[in-house]
This record gives sequence, C-alpha cells and structure tokens, in this order.
Amino acid sequence: MKSVCNGIGINYEIEGDGPWVVMSHSLACDLHMWDEQARTLAARYKVLRFDTRGHGGSDAPAAAYTLEQLADDLHGLLGAVGARQPHFVGLSMGGMIGMTFALKYPGVLRSLVLCDTTSRYPAELRGVWTERIRLVTEQGMEPVVEPTLKRWFTEPFLAQRGPVVERVAHMIRSTPPAGFIGCCHAIPQIDLTARLREIACPIQVIVGEQDVGTPVAMSREIHEAAPNSELVIIPNASHLSNLEQPEAFDHALTSFLARS
Repeated sequence: MKSVCNGIGINYEIEGDGPWVVMSHSLACDLHMWDEQARTLAARYKVLRFDTRGHGGSDAPAAAYTLEQLADDLHGLLGAVGARQPHFVGLSMGGMIGMTFALKYPGVLRSLVLCDTTSRYPAELRGVWTERIRLVTEQGMEPVVEPTLKRWFTEPFLAQRGPVVERVAHMIRSTPPAGFIGCCHAIPQIDLTARLREIACPIQVIVGEQDVGTPVAMSREIHEAAPNSELVIIPNASHLSNLEQPEAFDHALTSFLARS
C-alpha cells in the first residue's frame, strides 16, 4: 500500500490486530528487514511497517534529508492509517527517527524500542558519511554492499552466506542512490543525548554485543541518558541483531511490549 504523507509517497504494510506497533528499518534496507518480527508480533498486535523516504517502494527525491523530515513523514503516515498511541520499534536509522519523533511529537508513542542505534555521532566520524555520499554519487550502490555486510554481521554468520545475508545484500543493492545519499546527510547530524530525559514513555535499548556500526557504548549512553529505559545486550550479534539472533531479539522485544 502507498499513501502520500508530508509531500511524498510512503510504501507500507499492515498486518495483525491489536495495539499498534510501528517498525522502522535501517539505512539501505526496507520494511522486509522486519519480516520475521512482523510475523511474530501480528499474532497480538497491529503491525505497521513502512519504507523510509528514499527506500524500498517509497519515493526517493534527490535532496539532503533531515531526521526531522523523516519524523514528519512518519507522523503523516500514522495519521493516514489511523494509528493511535503506537509502540515504536526502530533499528539504526530507524531508532534515530524514533528518538527524533518522540521529542518532536511528545505523548504520541506508547513505548520506544531503540535497536543498534545512537543518539549522537562524534564530529570526527562525520567524514565517514561524506565518503559514503561521494562513493555512491560516483559509482552507485554496488561498492558499498560488501563493506556494509561486514559491518552488519559477525564473521561466523557472514561466512555462512545464507539466505538472510543474501536477502540483506539485495536490499542494499536495490536502495535508490538518491535515497541513500539523502539519508546519509541526515544521520550524522543526530545529537539528541542531552534531550533523552524529556521522553516520558518506556524505552528499551537493544544492541548486538559485536555491533561495530553503533557499538554497545553508544547504546549505554542512550540508556544512561534516558531515565525510563532498560538495556539489553544480545550475544553473538552485530548491527542487524534482529536478523542474526532473532530468538533472543524477539524474546526481549515481546517481553518489553507486553509490559509497556
């Protein structure tokens, strides 16, 4: 399904029935990153998954995006589908959108699950994003596929090259360059740590123990800055902890949602 929200077409899927759960994916993925979790949650919740601006089946305007803009896209989508007081689950960029949304639209979210993400990037790391913009501008998505997979999965999991890894490789490869570049402008600007205490809803922070993209220290920083939060560290997982260790991830997530 597709709806025009905040001036662009947003692709989304809804399944199940019950309280709303909204799921937001990482950079260079799409709503199918959450397939396994959506199947599990749909037994008890009404699950809304969407493709972020510039990804999947959503429009990909050529421009520098902002996290506030991505939060406004989400706000428009929630209104379009009638999703009230949803739980929010976001991984990496999705978590950044969730934090930005919770601060811009206080009181809307019932709870906030922040997975393998960060509330700020040190200035010295911003050059990494400039280089990714340059590379994709000049050569398209193919040169970033393998380096991204190496950051997102542990070596043993990656060595298997199973269906999960190949599915993620396809998502990265299929991401519109304009959308990837637009989001690469937004991500390194995040600087919300000092404001996390303003978020009143319950927060769960989940991180893979071997995450090199957004290391455990970044999740600890979120947890320590957000008074109403808990931290879950998943062993034997890197950045896409929901795909590498789905049983541990799902157990942590469903337990949190049930009591939030």
